[in-house]
Amino acid sequence: SEEAVWKRRQGRGALSRSMATLGAYRCIECNGEAAELYRDYRRGVLRISICKSCQKPVDKYIEYDPVIILINAVLCKAQVYRHILFNTKINIHGKLCIFCLLCEAYIRWLQLQDSSQNTDPDDLIRYAKEWDFYRMFGIASLEQTSFFIGIFITLWWMTPGMLKRRSDFILLLKALLLSTYGKLLLIPAVIWEHDYTPLCLAFIKLFVLISNSQAIRVTLNLNRILPWFAIFFGLILENGVVCLFQKMGWDI
Repeated sequence: SEEAVWKRRQGRGALSRSMATLGAYRCIECNGEAAELYRDYRRGVLRISICKSCQKPVDKYIEYDPVIILINAVLCKAQVYRHILFNTKINIHGKLCIFCLLCEAYIRWLQLQDSSQNTDPDDLIRYAKEWDFYRMFGIASLEQTSFFIGIFITLWWMTPGMLKRRSDFILLLKALLLSTYGKLLLIPAVIWEHDYTPLCLAFIKLFVLISNSQAIRVTLNLNRILPWFAIFFGLILENGVVCLFQKMGWDI
């Protein structure tokens, strides 16, 4: 309804005023800085600001429904990534990361249980299985941490001028955590389990890596090659951690 649209615009207006003091706006097309996202003429009349660099709307997504924004995020469009990272206040990256790690740990725990033929209902066995899940969560957390460390080291080494401030590291970390949302697809992969589950997991992993690449590219305004280079070294470090766990005799 028109009233609901007007209220949504009013809420975005409050967000716009609070973020304007921080100078955090970016054009979603050219990544140029912008003083404002739109001008409010009151009574629900808004005019989206035009970027001085590219002469395009600074952020067209402020008028879009969240479902449309989500669809564009799934399509890994750079414009919607800039909208989410620079022109909105989203503080769910920590909770999203933990939830995604729980999903990944549950998948690994299920695979570990499938490989075990022990069906003894003894309490000690159930207790051991419960700790197996905690162990899978810890391993998944360490792997993701090593993956991010590999990315940060590579980017710091190749583009030291872009990660000078602590805020730059925090913004990139936030972007990487948000871009792991693809792991939520592990939930339907478990619900609709079938013979091709390993293939589905491989596609989900590829989708997460593409999202990570787009997040790095948008955050640091890089070309398409360097983010993949950083991800490659991140995967090397992550696989090194996996090999270490395997040498310790842990099932992962």
